[in-house]
Amino acid sequence: MTEHPEEHAEWGEPEASGPARVAAPITPADAADAARLVAFGLQPKLQPSRDQEYQELLRRYREDPAFARLADAVASGLGLVVLEVSPRAGMAVTAAEDSVFAVRMGDYARRTAADSTDRFLHGLAHLAVAALAFPRPEDLSDDGYIGRVSVNGVDAFVRQACRKLEERADEQGENTDPATDAPGLEAAWRIWARRSSTGATKDTRRLANSTTGIVAKAVTFLTDSGFLQRTGDDGGGTYRTTARYQLQVRDMAGTAAMAELLDLGVVAVTDGSASLVPPMDEDAGDLVADAGLPFHS
Repeated sequence: MTEHPEEHAEWGEPEASGPARVAAPITPADAADAARLVAFGLQPKLQPSRDQEYQELLRRYREDPAFARLADAVASGLGLVVLEVSPRAGMAVTAAEDSVFAVRMGDYARRTAADSTDRFLHGLAHLAVAALAFPRPEDLSDDGYIGRVSVNGVDAFVRQACRKLEERADEQGENTDPATDAPGLEAAWRIWARRSSTGATKDTRRLANSTTGIVAKAVTFLTDSGFLQRTGDDGGGTYRTTARYQLQVRDMAGTAAMAELLDLGVVAVTDGSASLVPPMDEDAGDLVADAGLPFHS
C-alpha cells in the first residue's frame, strides 16, 4: 500500500502561514489502494482485525475524504453499494441488481432445486432467518446486537407462522388453495406446511427437500457469504449473526414480505430474548422438541 507524505499533512494541524494548500492529485497508486479496499470488502469472511493492510486502508478511508470518495467511486463503478465502512464491519458492500457481483435469489435457488415450488420455499427460509434473527427494529439499529438462530428453530418459527396465516384465512373466509406461484405469504404457508419437516432417510439423514433441509441450505449459504457464523450442532445447527448480516437485513427491513411476517406476532420479545409464541391450544402443536429457539446477547 502506498503512503503519501502530503496526505499526512492534511490529517494534522493546518500550517500557521503560507499559501493555501492545493489538494494533491489522484495518482495510480491511490486508485490501486481504493480498489484494494473494495477487494477486501468483497471477501465477506475476512475480518479487519486479522489483516493489517485492511485496517490501514479502513483508517485511511475514515481520515482522508478524498480517498473515501475515490473508494466509493470504485465500488459504484463495479455496481456495488457501500453499506458501511468501519472497524467492526470492514468495507461492507452489497451488489446492485445489475452488478456482476449480484447473487440473485433465483440463481441461488436454481442451484439448490429444479422445482419452482422448492425455489419458493428457499426464499421463504431466507426471509424467516432474517426475521427471527432481528425481530425488533431496535435490534437492527443497535450495532452491538447479535442474533442467534438454529435450523430447527427457523423451521418451527415458519410452521407457527403457517398456523397463524391459516387461522387468518379461515377468519376471513379465504381458506382456498391459490396457485402455487401466487405471491405473498398466503401461498407460502400452504406449501411449507405440507412439506415434511425432516423427511429423514432410513439412515437418519435429513432430506435436502425437507423444510429443515431447505433451512440448512439457506444458513449454509449465509455462512459462506460471511453473514452468519456457525456456533454449534444443537437444534440442527446453531448460528450467530455478523455485522454484515445486520447491515443487509437493515437494508431489506422495509420490504412488504418482511413486514408481513413480523406483523403476525409470531416472535415474542419480553426480557430481551426472543422465542416463539406458545400455541393457542395443544392441538396446534407440532413444534420441534428442543428446537433451539433463538436467543440474543
